[in-house]
Amino acid sequence: MVSIPSAATPRSVTILGSTGSVGGNTVDLLQRSPECFRVEALTAHRNVDLLAAQARSLKPRFVAVADPEGYRALADALSGTGIETAAGPEAVVAAAERPADWVMAAIVGSRGLAPTMAAVRRGAMVAFANKECLVCAGPLMIEQVRACGATLLPVDSEHNAIFQVLEDRAGAGSVERLVLTASGGPFRTLEQAAMAGVTPEQAVAHPTWSMGAKISVDSATMMNKGLEIVEAHYLFGIDEARIGVLVHPQSVVHSMVAYVDGSVLAQLGTPDMRTPIAHCLAWPGRMPTPSARLDLAQIGQLTFEPPDEARFPALALARRALQAGGRAPAILNAANEVAVAAFLARRIGFLDIVRTVEAALAALPTGTLETLDDVYDIDQQAREAATRLIAGRE
Repeated sequence: MVSIPSAATPRSVTILGSTGSVGGNTVDLLQRSPECFRVEALTAHRNVDLLAAQARSLKPRFVAVADPEGYRALADALSGTGIETAAGPEAVVAAAERPADWVMAAIVGSRGLAPTMAAVRRGAMVAFANKECLVCAGPLMIEQVRACGATLLPVDSEHNAIFQVLEDRAGAGSVERLVLTASGGPFRTLEQAAMAGVTPEQAVAHPTWSMGAKISVDSATMMNKGLEIVEAHYLFGIDEARIGVLVHPQSVVHSMVAYVDGSVLAQLGTPDMRTPIAHCLAWPGRMPTPSARLDLAQIGQLTFEPPDEARFPALALARRALQAGGRAPAILNAANEVAVAAFLARRIGFLDIVRTVEAALAALPTGTLETLDDVYDIDQQAREAATRLIAGRE
């Protein structure tokens, strides 16, 4: 049994991607309970100023910036602190390999795969907010988790909710169905024709959650829910046909588990990422958070509706990729990353995101994945295919 972090037995922590939304919320929780945690390492992609400020506050032993051009600024900012600094993708992997009990894997996209796998291979507790790791390399990652004795702690509010409901209960054979809830995003009631003209600013204006731009766009297309179906399949060992999606605009019920006896158990809370992060950070115990407390009487009403897959075709597309297996989920993820970036850069329209992903899936073979090199290879092919498709639309 892993000891619950306390002043007497502080837990050592590494945050991969500390300057992003999830990483920043993790930093906030660590700052509120400094006696319970010791920070081993922090990493960022290129936000050197914020990374250095976090390092001065949390006093980690090691700090790395993925962009080599940020090294000099980082080293200068932390000069005299005694904190070791490094730069480059290999330095981020080195941060994951350092001896922290618990690692937050919060690097967005496939860039997070190598450092997350590095933490898994040394048997760490890995709290992962990077759903792309399981989407791109689910079978390989689960195999490594089992072989190395690592523990996966899901941070996404939906999977964290299921993880909490499943804890200490009967095995997977007693589960009839998983139900992932979705806010529906900012365009839940918008006609599909009108979606063609929406702007990046409108797409990132999420009605209930505060998230980064890429994740917010994924919520607007509902691709995030498609990726979460893939993730849930690998994480909980439930086949795709038994993983449902229910639109719940209030974002209070974070997901549900239906059991074979007719019972349905749900995890509820206010929409604040610090709640699932704290659950993972203190697991198997609990720790206080500043999250607003749920007042159901004040909310008054919780509503649910099925997703409109005609207006949000990303859901069906993700299911088809999971059914195809092999390289298809990795193609789905990589092409989506490229298409979302192009939309945010105003190079393509909102509806072109899913069209680009669908075309990339049709253009590339979906053979088997044997190694991480296979993952990187198909990831690159999918990015190149998506880039060509986008160029053809301009």
